Amino acid sequence: MFRLCVLLLAGALASAQSLPRLRVSDNHRYLVDASGKPFFYLADTAWELFHRLNRQEAVLYLDTRARQGFTAIQAVAIAEFDGLREPNAYGALPFVDFDPARPAVRTGHYGYWDHVDYIVDQANRRGMYIAMLPAWGRWVTDDRVITTRNAQPYGEFLGRRYGRKGVIWVLGGDRTATGFEDVWRALARGIAIGVSGKEDYSAVLMTFHPRGGGTSSTWFQNDDWLDLNMQQNGHNTAAARQVWTHIAADYNRTPTKPVIDGEPIYEDHPIAFNSRLNGYSFDAHVRQALYYDLFAGACGHTYGNHAVWQMYSPKYKPINGPLMYWKDAMLRPGAGQMRYGRWLIESRPVAARVPDQSLVVDELSGADRIAATRGADYLFVYSGQGRRFTLNLGRISGSTLGGFWYNPRSGSSTPIDPVPNQGTRQFQPPSEGWSSDWVLILDDASKNYPAPAPPSGRRPDF
Repeated sequence: MFRLCVLLLAGALASAQSLPRLRVSDNHRYLVDASGKPFFYLADTAWELFHRLNRQEAVLYLDTRARQGFTAIQAVAIAEFDGLREPNAYGALPFVDFDPARPAVRTGHYGYWDHVDYIVDQANRRGMYIAMLPAWGRWVTDDRVITTRNAQPYGEFLGRRYGRKGVIWVLGGDRTATGFEDVWRALARGIAIGVSGKEDYSAVLMTFHPRGGGTSSTWFQNDDWLDLNMQQNGHNTAAARQVWTHIAADYNRTPTKPVIDGEPIYEDHPIAFNSRLNGYSFDAHVRQALYYDLFAGACGHTYGNHAVWQMYSPKYKPINGPLMYWKDAMLRPGAGQMRYGRWLIESRPVAARVPDQSLVVDELSGADRIAATRGADYLFVYSGQGRRFTLNLGRISGSTLGGFWYNPRSGSSTPIDPVPNQGTRQFQPPSEGWSSDWVLILDDASKNYPAPAPPSGRRPDF
């Protein structure tokens, strides 16, 4: 019996570490695994995951997000809400004498880093990477706990401990890097050395989470350690923020790097931080952010819920007016709808996909915006409120185009009649108005592409 338990434990640990290593695609636009298979980064912001949840709660959270189709979880090793001095769910702190160069590693279960290990492994076993922030930005810029003295040794510790696991490294944490660039560079260097034994940035996948309205390219565009640019387009609506302009700006920078919105508007968040004036966001807002980002060239997307990121429960003081506890908020409709964007992108060849607004005769403005992206033999057009639009055809292969109306609210598809691939043509989505967004899929008919579907080919129950 003992030998059987050992074998089962070894199998579980092997499974926990079996996710393939990720890298930037050869065209520097997307993420792929070691074999070159496209990886769609669909993350949830769970900033306080390591700090506030116990193991049972963490498994409940991870099970839910895995069923919802997420592929990554953004979580912070040293959390914003005094993760330095406020113990985790088991009463453990991360450092000896609050010194990042002296991680509080102890033998036995339920030490601080044992708990992080457990959650990382559980996420990996469910097919999700942990997008790990070594520390919230306050610990560098405000409290100045992480400095050029200790950033590299702390990074080496993290790299050694998590370098063989399914981890994407996200430096920063809602702060400017101005004046602190050397600290972040030292942390990046330490992680790379910890992973590979030398300063080899090809051994890691790394980005930087900036403050609201910012982008990692402001400080680190030319740094070797920065594999992809991350933006925080923040908690106004996608239309008010015009997220597509910001994604396009990083998409067009040189050297070419993938770009992603690492924190767009959360579901159930006070819009522009003013619920009295603007109300709260809901699923239509987070869907618009998803499709406008993707169609502007993003390599994936991050979702968030205002109660979930802070893991709000009766135990904790609410921050900025969450509407419910995190266990209920996990099941909000926008969280379940994010996977439909993943199904869409994965349903067609990824590597050749580019943003192309020249397909649209009149792209409209604000929440009515018409956004377009295409590959060599397909195109997608998003109408944020179901407004009719006219396309310039003849930009993809094929004499005849087939396709579907794709519903971002349900993931369902309705076939359309074939059309000739020439001239201009007007299209009217099946419904119109706020929260009636649609995607038109047009394909080279000879390719016989199927309707978008989940990776398993079977639609989940929720």
